[in-house]
Amino acid sequence: MGSGAVIESSLDKGRGYLATVLVQDGTVNVGDVIISGAYYGRVKAMYNERGQKVQSAGPSTPVSLLGLNGAPAAGEKFNIMADEKEAKSIAQKREQLIRIQGIKTQKHLTLEEIGRRIAIGNFKELNVIVKGDVDGSVEALSDSLIKLSTEEVRVNVIHKAVGAISESDVLLAEASDAVIIGFQVRPSAEARRAAEKEGIEIRLYSVIYDCINEVKEGIEGMLEPEKKEEVTATAEVKQTFKISKVGTIAGCLVKEGKLTSKADVRLIRDGIVVYTGTLSSLQRGKDQVKEVPSGMECGCGLDRYNDIHPGDIIEAFQIVEIKRSL
Repeated sequence: MGSGAVIESSLDKGRGYLATVLVQDGTVNVGDVIISGAYYGRVKAMYNERGQKVQSAGPSTPVSLLGLNGAPAAGEKFNIMADEKEAKSIAQKREQLIRIQGIKTQKHLTLEEIGRRIAIGNFKELNVIVKGDVDGSVEALSDSLIKLSTEEVRVNVIHKAVGAISESDVLLAEASDAVIIGFQVRPSAEARRAAEKEGIEIRLYSVIYDCINEVKEGIEGMLEPEKKEEVTATAEVKQTFKISKVGTIAGCLVKEGKLTSKADVRLIRDGIVVYTGTLSSLQRGKDQVKEVPSGMECGCGLDRYNDIHPGDIIEAFQIVEIKRSL
């Protein structure tokens, strides 16, 4: 009975799951029942390093073989079994154990985690399902996506496997609110229909960097934008007028920028902010105006504030949101 290790596994178009293995003990023959991890099958064909068909492989021989019903992970051990029924039973038990282990290792919210998220503020998560044609590509892509995580946005790869995107992947994505990423694979007709029905996003790529860049852009969109204050105008109060039923009107000279009637303003006296709010009126002469450019005089009133003195500075500002990048 032969045994050894899996070097790589992939989904070969037209042929199915192809596992490249290194035989370490015994001999592997075409027709043998093989088990590796949670996958099993009967060896249908074997190919040497030159792509030529071979009937058997002895110790220290690398071969690619067809027949497994899935793609085992690189480094997984394989064994040749005498009975196919026994191999199927062991594979099913292993699959069940992997599923239970996955459920047990899922992180649930703790008080510390809730506290951390409250402290950070708007904490977000991006759940991803990764399917690819080669085990190495799936692992490399998954690791690259996880490394894109930040303090505010965490990337979780909730499932990764070799193979076409199936209906069960779409169901998992629906339950986990996840995005499906396919690398060099396509969804089945049933999976495509289910994704359209449930509104699940399936992104397909053939270049790893394209995938990483698009996910990075998506994470940047999830980050809260930085808010920056921008001063749009400054005006000096030259004299004040008290008008009954209106309040105090400041006669100003616009020093810089353009003072607009809808601007947020603050009143500064001796370098100290004494009022922050909006303008109640802005006029030139007797006419109400929408804006006054630099170098022009104007009259303006502050909303529900009358304590204005000559020499005060009225500063107009706006809050600008700046998109954050990683």
